[in-house]
Amino acid sequence: MPILSLPFARGLLAAAALIALAPAVLAQGKPSRAAIDETYRQDRAACLDSASQHERSACLREAGAARAEALRGQLRTGASPEELARNALQRCQRLPPENKMLCERMARGEGTASGSVAAGGLIKELEIQVPAPAPMAAPPPMTAPPSPAAPPPMEPVPLPK
Repeated sequence: MPILSLPFARGLLAAAALIALAPAVLAQGKPSRAAIDETYRQDRAACLDSASQHERSACLREAGAARAEALRGQLRTGASPEELARNALQRCQRLPPENKMLCERMARGEGTASGSVAAGGLIKELEIQVPAPAPMAAPPPMTAPPSPAAPPPMEPVPLPK
């Protein structure tokens, strides 16, 4: 069974095209309205290639949002490595204390990574050694419980006639 469906993969390709085309337009300084509109037309065409209506509508919304940001001059196409590291560490802040330290270590690059985004996910792993708990003391030996004392004899009760 494939990890990604064909329509989902097409949607990912359309989003990748959107991200890939934006830096070229923005590298020229403030892009012209014509350049923004052309990028939007290309993004929209890539979105319309999707067979899934849900993925198509999400892709079209993203293309429209990118166009609106570009028209305002606020389309961000990438982040510096420092900003990415800061964002990764910020995501660790919401975790419980016992997991926060491990998350921060992984955000700083400790551990291993396997898989790929294209294959459906990147798995990050950090192996830690946890000391075994101290062995429990042996329970005291069981002794036979004391036998209960014999109950006192009962006196006969006369029955009514």
